[in-house]
Amino acid sequence: MGALDGKIAIVTGGTSGIGEGIAKAFVSEGAKVVIVGRREEEGCALEKRLGVRFVRADVANEADVKAMVDRTVEWFGRLDCLVNNAGIPSPMISITETDAGTIDQVLAVNVRGVILGTKHAALAMLKAGSGSIINIGSVAGHRGGLSAHVYTASKGAVSAFSRSAAAELGEKGIRVNTLSPGAIVTGIFGKNAGLEGSKADQVAGVVKERFAMIQPIPRAGLPDDIAQAAVFLASDGSGFVNGQDLVIDGGQTAVTRGWSTSVAGRAEMAKLIKAAAAAL
Repeated sequence: MGALDGKIAIVTGGTSGIGEGIAKAFVSEGAKVVIVGRREEEGCALEKRLGVRFVRADVANEADVKAMVDRTVEWFGRLDCLVNNAGIPSPMISITETDAGTIDQVLAVNVRGVILGTKHAALAMLKAGSGSIINIGSVAGHRGGLSAHVYTASKGAVSAFSRSAAAELGEKGIRVNTLSPGAIVTGIFGKNAGLEGSKADQVAGVVKERFAMIQPIPRAGLPDDIAQAAVFLASDGSGFVNGQDLVIDGGQTAVTRGWSTSVAGRAEMAKLIKAAAAAL
């Protein structure tokens, strides 16, 4: 028996990185999974490889979010778990160089998307009086200087919103919790270095080498580290866990780093990523 036998789950941003890792773990634990993303080619490939369903959607668009929940309920009859994982980075630049367009774009996906996902998942879950909503935050929402200003603001908002939603929905049997990853090897860092789509995923080795050195546990974090925590929060074993933010960072937030150190490290990693991409 798997920890999620019979569960029906949606994972947004499920075509790569942490989302793909969560989808794999959920399937291996017995869940029926719908992955959501904008990359149709990758989504269709995962449908065949993992046995999941794929829905193309933009989480910042409410009609798309409603449709992903409606289709899941149409296919499987209910929704037991939503993982709001879809997110985008922002440039790690001075606040004096930050433009309004970047602010709007990042908040639309990272905050609006989480709120809309929670809204429509809750509407489906209220019918059963149970469910688990897992929002993906970041250690950047806990400590200054770890990531870009706009991204940091968006992830701090995710944590605050999750606590607020947990206060209401917990009374109705729906749990809302946050997972805050630390330095996890995904394509988001390649995208932040200017690479597109699947090419960003192909330079993960560079990120893995850099991330082995920035926290007390001497290895990079992997999507499966987050996936296993998501399995717990989606399962009945976490039935009394609500309104919490589980930090999974190898001890990164237990140490102190400065803004300049983070900026320099990110710039060096971007150079290495671009060099690796040029060699593909």
